[in-house]
Amino acid sequence: MDRARGWTIAIFLFVFGDAVAMQARGPILSELEAGFGVSEGALGLVAPAGTAGFVVAVVATGLLAGRLRMRRTLVVGVVGVACALVAMAAAPLYAVFLLALLAQGAAAGAFRGVDRVVLSHLHAARRGRVYTAYALVWAVGAVAGPQLVSAVLSVADWRAVFVVIALCFVPTAVAAGRLELPSMSAERSLSRSALADLLRRPSVVGACVGMLLVGAVEGIMFTWLAYYAGEFYATATANLLLSTYLLAYIPARFGYTLAVDRVPSLALLFVAVLPAIPALAVAFSGQAGPVLFLAVFVAGAGLSSGFPILAAYAVEAAPSYTGPLNALTTGATYAGIAIAPAAVGALAELYGIGRALWLAVAIAGALLVTIGATWLWTGTAAAPTVATASD
Repeated sequence: MDRARGWTIAIFLFVFGDAVAMQARGPILSELEAGFGVSEGALGLVAPAGTAGFVVAVVATGLLAGRLRMRRTLVVGVVGVACALVAMAAAPLYAVFLLALLAQGAAAGAFRGVDRVVLSHLHAARRGRVYTAYALVWAVGAVAGPQLVSAVLSVADWRAVFVVIALCFVPTAVAAGRLELPSMSAERSLSRSALADLLRRPSVVGACVGMLLVGAVEGIMFTWLAYYAGEFYATATANLLLSTYLLAYIPARFGYTLAVDRVPSLALLFVAVLPAIPALAVAFSGQAGPVLFLAVFVAGAGLSSGFPILAAYAVEAAPSYTGPLNALTTGATYAGIAIAPAAVGALAELYGIGRALWLAVAIAGALLVTIGATWLWTGTAAAPTVATASD
């Protein structure tokens, strides 16, 4: 196996495990509520704790990608994630659990801050397709996450969930420790003036705002959908609803992988997101049964387009700055994932979880407006190609 293929597999395995870890959080909220005796407002802190460290780390490593020793960063990231997951399993107090979750997010952010940089340089000729494949692998792991929780909870308590997830990162740690990394000399460092120039580009602004909104809706669904479904169903069925939402990501992202090289990015994104808005409205209208499952599937299929398409769209506009753009777009996504679920937790204490979740519908509408505004601002549905900013 050549190094390029080996590193691609190692990175995809990490992304799979990272998705499993993220999607385990929502399905165990009820277990944490009972085990630690905390309120819905306190449960809302799970998403910020898991993403605050991630955002800081992914932005820092991404902006410094041209200067970092990438292989060491990847190794430290994957080992840190595994250790933090074990610490979460052993946490005696809710505050300790949140601190371990913060560390797990920071370690994952260090890895994810440079992993797509590596993929971008390994597969420069088909970057868009590799990015959507990367997102597809994440979707497979995300679907597996809630079902893994249900399987483990059927034979053990919630602490065992995180021990099992930690084992998912062992293959990546072994591969990263043994494989040499190909040269990343084409990746450019970013000065303050170049960063300012990037942040003035309409394509980058639109992508970052769009990613923030995508992350906000996804964070709400990942964190609260299974908890909301617990009002209608037993735990295993409620977790199955979250898996249904995430299952839609797999065929949808496979389709986007095929379409992304043929259809302008913003046009594809607009068409994909449009049906997700009424689907979310139906999902949170108090419906149960097949209608609820169908609604969340449609919403998942549409919203799954956001991350891979916007990430590739931003990078195509300035491919020499893959690391900084990866940092900005991923950081924006996870900022949304951190903030919006906490807002839902606060609203749920005041108005109930059903009404609080309508925030997701409003944010999805704002996402559609952002896509259209970016299209009008740039004058094209494709990524605008302009001269790369100078250092």
